[in-house]
Amino acid sequence: MQNFTPNPKNTMAYSVKNSRGETYYLHGRKVTLRGGQEVQIYYFARKPKGKHEVEEMPSAYKVVENKRTGLPILKKK
Repeated sequence: MQNFTPNPKNTMAYSVKNSRGETYYLHGRKVTLRGGQEVQIYYFARKPKGKHEVEEMPSAYKVVENKRTGLPILKKK
């Protein structure tokens, strides 16, 4: 599993522009599932959200865009 380092203040999160020209910023955090397993999740948001920002895209993933909504999605390679 790929670990991420929370983005310290004054640095930029990894960003992607979709086909509509909107900019999205990559975020990530660890969540605990009901069975107790910890997993890393990644998501895009329109605005950077402080401590959950991810500075570099994880190497095992690629960015694809939802054709209907234009939202960027991380997909495993």
